Amino acid sequence: MTENERKPTKALLPLAALSGALAGLAALAVAEAVAGGVRPQAGPVVAVGGAAIDRTPAAVKDWAIRHFGTDDKLFLQLGILAVLALFALALGMVALRFRRTGAAGVLLFGVVGAVAATGRPDSTGITDALPSVAGAVVGAGVLYVLAGRLRPQVPAADTVAPPGAGWDRRGFVIAAGAAAVGSAGAGLLGRSLSGAGGRDAVASRRNLVLPTPGSRARPVPKGAQLRVPGVSPFITPNGDFYRVDTALVVPKIDATTWRLRVHGQGVRRPLTLTFDDLLRRDLVERDITLTCVSNEVGGPYVGNARWIGVQLADLLAELGVKPPSEGGPADQLVARSVDGMTIGSPVEDLMDGRDALLAVGMNGEPLPFAHGFPVRMVVPGLYGFVSACKWIKDIELTTFDAYDPYWVKRGWARRAPIKTESRIDTPKPFARPRAGTVMVAGVAWAQHRGIDRVEVRVDDGPWQEARLAAEDTRDTWRQWSFPWQATKGGHTLTVRATDRTGALQTAKRAQTIPDGASGRHSVVVTVD
Repeated sequence: MTENERKPTKALLPLAALSGALAGLAALAVAEAVAGGVRPQAGPVVAVGGAAIDRTPAAVKDWAIRHFGTDDKLFLQLGILAVLALFALALGMVALRFRRTGAAGVLLFGVVGAVAATGRPDSTGITDALPSVAGAVVGAGVLYVLAGRLRPQVPAADTVAPPGAGWDRRGFVIAAGAAAVGSAGAGLLGRSLSGAGGRDAVASRRNLVLPTPGSRARPVPKGAQLRVPGVSPFITPNGDFYRVDTALVVPKIDATTWRLRVHGQGVRRPLTLTFDDLLRRDLVERDITLTCVSNEVGGPYVGNARWIGVQLADLLAELGVKPPSEGGPADQLVARSVDGMTIGSPVEDLMDGRDALLAVGMNGEPLPFAHGFPVRMVVPGLYGFVSACKWIKDIELTTFDAYDPYWVKRGWARRAPIKTESRIDTPKPFARPRAGTVMVAGVAWAQHRGIDRVEVRVDDGPWQEARLAAEDTRDTWRQWSFPWQATKGGHTLTVRATDRTGALQTAKRAQTIPDGASGRHSVVVTVD
């Protein structure tokens, strides 16, 4: 056989691509299995995804949240998997001619995953590199073996091999089948180990009985929930409450091993609290509406819940912390999460008498894992990116000049009080109501200031005052309604709110970056 006859042919390229796919599958499966024993956040997809989030410009993140909503993380992971699949297919075809080069390409991706995992803010050390390294070694080995089975074998001296003939069909099928079965087994093992790692956390939440708060929230006023179809419920169910964060894997923390360290400037004596320590303190129950800074005008990232927690100001005062207005040296509280997130809040705001909480309960049950179990911060009047640290583990008192938290480093504002906003919940955009009385209704919010008035405008007509539902507290949103005498044709409905300080919701449009969107929500409808 001549040298040219020994070269792989194009007929084998589909099988070579399959080899790459199987090698990639094996690498990911083994990596996830090892991550199950190390920690789920160390898996290559999660680590690379987290690194991508950290390096993505704020405008792109905002675009993703706006278009994909709370599924933005799913789309990111699917995108990463799609890119990995394409490279795996390409490496398989490269390995048909250059086995070592193809295998080296797989190892290179292992290095990328290892660097991403160990470089994450929540990295626990060099062990976070193990999943990517182990997966890459196995994947490279699988590709090397499969590519070898596709290489033409030397035929007998008295025969002539046709194009594509002579490769080890039986050996390839056996090796490919073994790789597929092994990958499936590794994947199942990874799921089992990951599940086992979170069982203690799940058990600690399931067995938790929250103490009765010493200071209960008053019953929600009867008139706070309007009987208008399509209006958001006054209390947002936990399952419907928005979730916007950077965690690709929701941390599952065992409450029995959780610790919170409080330290920094102005702290007379640093303190480390256990979860039981927190529960033994005076608990309060409060209705508070939260708003994400990524919420566009009329957007869905706002929700109201009944929270149980400890007054953060009381804890800080016990440790000797004073706000800047009273001579305290720290003007910023930096909260750190177990996933590496850092969130900075103004000390002055946290200690001005508002119900800033270290929350342990949400709507009558322990915090859901997705919303910060076992402990998170809840601060009325501040956007979440400067207040709502989930899965909190550390509190440091410092200054805005000394430290820039995660979002500030990415172009967002250091201080971000929630803006006065309102939203039309019904009718929906492009609805086709019938002529006659149409109930226009929605919600308005200006946490820690309260809503004083809501007005609706039809087309370019005059502003007309809407009926406000009963107010729960100034820290919650408020529902409103307006009976519109609708006439046939196309119409634009616009809403605006005025808060208790007399500030009118601005008509000037602003993007969410750097400190929250502004403008007035409107919907277009056609009356039949």
